Amino acid sequence: MVGKGKHVRLYRDGRNQTLRIPRDLELEGNEAILHKEGDRLIIEPKHKGHLLDLLARLQPLKEQLPDVDADLPAL
Repeated sequence: MVGKGKHVRLYRDGRNQTLRIPRDLELEGNEAILHKEGDRLIIEPKHKGHLLDLLARLQPLKEQLPDVDADLPAL
């Protein structure tokens, strides 16, 4: 095993394999995203769609946007 880790047991639940996650490693919420990288399983919390969180992770645009107010009639 690479790095620190905890020994856990795997169980069978019908056709599914289950993993009991120790309390100190629990994820928030009741959903997670699971993906495989080689022989490693990666479990990440599934975040609800918070727009501000999404906007904070976006990279700034490199191209200049057009001035959309330039052709508006004066008030």
